[in-house]
Amino acid sequence: HFVLEQIAAVGIRDVGIIISPETGAAVRAAIGGGERWGIQTTYIPQESPGGLAHAVRTAQAFLQNSPFLMFLGDNLIQGGMQHLRDRFTTGAAEALILLKEVADPRQFGVAVLNGDGSVQTLVEKPRIPPSNLALVGVYLFRPAIHAAIGRIRPSARGELEITDAIQELLRDGGRVDAVRLEGWWLDAGKKDDLLGTVDDPEAVTGRVEIGAMTTVERSVIRGPVVIGERCRVQGAFIGPYTAIGDDTTIAQTSIQHSVVLDHCRLDGVDRVEDSVLGRGVTITRATDGPKALRVFVSDDSQISL
Repeated sequence: HFVLEQIAAVGIRDVGIIISPETGAAVRAAIGGGERWGIQTTYIPQESPGGLAHAVRTAQAFLQNSPFLMFLGDNLIQGGMQHLRDRFTTGAAEALILLKEVADPRQFGVAVLNGDGSVQTLVEKPRIPPSNLALVGVYLFRPAIHAAIGRIRPSARGELEITDAIQELLRDGGRVDAVRLEGWWLDAGKKDDLLGTVDDPEAVTGRVEIGAMTTVERSVIRGPVVIGERCRVQGAFIGPYTAIGDDTTIAQTSIQHSVVLDHCRLDGVDRVEDSVLGRGVTITRATDGPKALRVFVSDDSQISL
């Protein structure tokens, strides 16, 4: 939803959403026709996870011969995209990419820039990174990208990489420009990014938000904490940097620095920390188990300890 808000804010109205057979129905239910954002959604099934360039190829009938924005749905950026669209539409580059300095570039596609800020080369997840500039999941393309995708081959992991397609544009003499992201970038596909950090914890100590119809009994909560609506917190300790979704029960449990999505139940768990729990997750204590958990759990999981 955050991504769609940013897309709509720059005046884009036709939005194609790549969906998989496994999660497509849930995505459709969460977004619908796009009326909430003033956009028109078209759902484009991708039968197998063939890579980002494969996703563009899958969407080619929707995209036709139009320039387009490609925005990975699990990437959140600060500041919006108006400056990116303005730069792209007034320039002549075949592609515009967004870059961010990162501590460990080995996890990302990495860019090397020329002196004028244009891109010299791109490398996907290099063992020895040539720079610390990682590709953020936001790209603007002209139709030349389709021919470039048609010329690349699957990578070692069997996917058509968008970095390879952009590199093919460069190899063919095309221009690729880059903009450095000055604000924050959160990749929700990575646990540590989703949990987030605070540079001055004392400044936010005690900030607690509790949603409507949520009950808190015999519990201790130390902010920053956000608890959704219709939750039950009983005999629990909820520590800093924790977000709890709607319709969730936290009973006889200690939890901190974690994200818990909607419709979850944690009962009798001594200690949960540095964790992300998807929707509908149940964690209960059946026998004596470990004193601390560090988990990244998908939707509708059940765990008994």
